Amino acid sequence: MSILLAIEGADGVGKNSAATRLCDELNAAGRSATMLSFPRYQSTVGGHTLGRYLAGTLEVPVSPKAAAVLYGLDRLESAEVIAEAASQHEVVIFDRYIASNMAYQAARMPADEADAMMAWVLSLESGAFALPRPTLSIYLDTPWELARELILQKRQRSYTDRSYDEYEADVALQRAVRTNYEAMVKGGMLGPWHVVHASQDGAMRPREAITAEIRGYLDL
Repeated sequence: MSILLAIEGADGVGKNSAATRLCDELNAAGRSATMLSFPRYQSTVGGHTLGRYLAGTLEVPVSPKAAAVLYGLDRLESAEVIAEAASQHEVVIFDRYIASNMAYQAARMPADEADAMMAWVLSLESGAFALPRPTLSIYLDTPWELARELILQKRQRSYTDRSYDEYEADVALQRAVRTNYEAMVKGGMLGPWHVVHASQDGAMRPREAITAEIRGYLDL
């Protein structure tokens, strides 16, 4: 059975870089691995709409629950892609998965409603949409101040030409996202978690050190 590995974390912590390098390392070591990044901005109705929303060009307001449905829809539309990847590879690496939706939409709610929102999103995606839960989730943790600098170093995004998208520009939201991820890790929501610190002493750790730590948690 394929391992479904979710790389999670707030913006700017290096999820895509870690997922890409890990996928390359596993394949080089003779283990069949592939990577899927969410949202799939160019491939699904949900992803396309989310791109406009995050770029600030959507003409209507988007509530946290409406946004959660769009993020979940992006994965629902990708269900066959996920299933095919799992049937053909030992490891499927997700650059963001269900937990991202939980963390971010709960961060847009009052603090005392965050837990209920995360539970609602989990029920939507793994229940109503019947998406597979990850075998293991990795939370890449790093301080927001450092992550904010790293966002500016991102390559051009397909959905916006701004330095920060709607979520990245909201400092309070980014801090709440971290709180929500910590709650998910502590409560074991979605299944088992491991925390990997992406930075040390105010600087990012070498990518090879991060992926080596993640590989150590895989039962291969």
